[in-house]
Amino acid sequence: METSQLIAIDTHTHLEVSCRNPFDSYGEDDRAADKYFRSSRRPTMDETIAYYREKRIGFVNFTVDAETQMGRRRIPNEEIAEAAQKNADIMIAFASIDPHKGKLGAREARKLIDEFGVKGFKFHPTVQGFEPQDRMAWPLYEVIAEYALPAVFHSGHSGIGSGMRCGGGLRLQNSNPMLLEDVAIAFPDMQIVVAHPSWPWQDEALSLAMHKPNIWIDLSGWSPKYFPPQLVQYANTLLRDRILFGSDFPLITPDRWLTDFAEAGFKPEVQPGILKGNAMRLLGLTGAATVDEPAPQESA
Repeated sequence: METSQLIAIDTHTHLEVSCRNPFDSYGEDDRAADKYFRSSRRPTMDETIAYYREKRIGFVNFTVDAETQMGRRRIPNEEIAEAAQKNADIMIAFASIDPHKGKLGAREARKLIDEFGVKGFKFHPTVQGFEPQDRMAWPLYEVIAEYALPAVFHSGHSGIGSGMRCGGGLRLQNSNPMLLEDVAIAFPDMQIVVAHPSWPWQDEALSLAMHKPNIWIDLSGWSPKYFPPQLVQYANTLLRDRILFGSDFPLITPDRWLTDFAEAGFKPEVQPGILKGNAMRLLGLTGAATVDEPAPQESA
């Protein structure tokens, strides 16, 4: 990735449609999600790449493999990985593997890393139907930790299932960030990204990140003008070196996110780290700048 040419790195973007396989609709789930998010935009991979290249924003892209829980065919990880290989100046591929696939999923993870250059992994405990600390997922984590790659975990509320009868049977409790504590302890070489403001567990996420140095927080999924004040406070001080820009594209565009970010109370001196420097360190990109430690008198 040509970081010197980029104004930011968006660490959280989704591919919602495959260019290889027909769209496999959730049916009622899709309609409920479109209503909740007030959007049915599903740009293709080519459209996403063109958008980010025009904006001079690097991006991490992934899908969510939830075949067991949702009964929906996934978008191939290889499709994203091959697009990243062809557009390495602007794009990085993460993979998603349903933890229910156990050792077979771990074999797939190793192949995606070795043969396709995947640089990290994405999990969504609510949609995938598992608790992060469940030993079922250990074979996958072991591979990720072996390669010292990051893993992104959805946290907090989920728009998927919202408003449906019984919430579509999806469990919000699976995405409580404190369920990541056992994972952070067992796999200290795996960098864990807690995705989104973790409402209604924002304080839990901040405490976890303060206590475990392999825990990061991305700011995706919400406009910055709605961030809880304690999230902004810790991003400005004690967690300034482990907070990441993420949009949740296509649900939120970087244009909207960056405009609101500029007015959300983030200190000018921490903004470069949040927008690019911290992601460069997490992803092992060359030229990554370090972020100064907060002054001793500062407190969160």
